[in-house]
Amino acid sequence: MKIDTLWLIIGFIGQAAFGTRFLVQWLYSEKYGRSLIPIAFWYLSLAGGVILFSYAVHRRDPVFIVGQCTGVFIYARNLHFIYRERREKANAG
Repeated sequence: MKIDTLWLIIGFIGQAAFGTRFLVQWLYSEKYGRSLIPIAFWYLSLAGGVILFSYAVHRRDPVFIVGQCTGVFIYARNLHFIYRERREKANAG
């Protein structure tokens, strides 16, 4: 397999992970009958963002690199807030 083909596959995997997060959020919200964001949304965002960031670096696309780098930071930060809140609740109870 050529390296360019491999990177295209990596890019599509990242895009699939990133896109799947919306399906997960929609199904989760439908299950509870209100708009909610499950933790899986943030993990899929982070995984897709990291993979797409790697792809962008390979492509040397500065616009794509900055966009994904910013997103990855935000997704990781949201996971940090979720786990910090869980720790605080566990310690309080």
